[in-house]
Amino acid sequence: MNYISPSYYFDFESDVIQKLISEFKNERFSNKEKAIGMYLKVRDNWRYDPYTISLAKESFRASVIAQKSTGNCVEKSILLIACLRALGLPARLHLGKVKNHIAVERLTEKYGSNELTPHGMLNVYLNNKWLKLSPAFNKSLCEKFKVAPLDFDGENNSFLQQFNSEGNLFMEYTADYGHFEDVPLEFMKKNIKEHYPHIFNTGEDIIEFRL
Repeated sequence: MNYISPSYYFDFESDVIQKLISEFKNERFSNKEKAIGMYLKVRDNWRYDPYTISLAKESFRASVIAQKSTGNCVEKSILLIACLRALGLPARLHLGKVKNHIAVERLTEKYGSNELTPHGMLNVYLNNKWLKLSPAFNKSLCEKFKVAPLDFDGENNSFLQQFNSEGNLFMEYTADYGHFEDVPLEFMKKNIKEHYPHIFNTGEDIIEFRL
């Protein structure tokens, strides 16, 4: 498997991605410091938005996502993967299904469920091991819902906010679809249409909407 090269989706040779990583293209940063720095940059500089979905192929290109101000979990993971690969760090997409337990009224109303799928995170290879991390929830959003933001120390997994600060269940993984070398768009389309047929029932491959 090749987890370091560019692709149509992880187009890190583009000017916008090169600009995004420019501060970390410096030998004074260790690989661990580069990974942590890029994680925090992507986590907090793109506001999490689960209510905008596009199945258009170009919507999942890192260079396209980088030019937006928001992103869902898959989009933010793709962006971070591209940045990590651009810095020479092996990274790959990891997908699953999650259930939210806080602030789910709007999700349930629009999706017919408090489960989100596919939920995106990523794996990065540091110090001879693969680590799971999720840059989805920006710090300001976490503060709003009284959940500690997910930090990443470059040594341990950082992908699950199980409880909020009051001890209430916040999020749980209900399925793990595994990791992927590149963005599995056809798998993602099939998964979305199977879980949300009332939204994606037109038979079109490219559907965009804002809830």
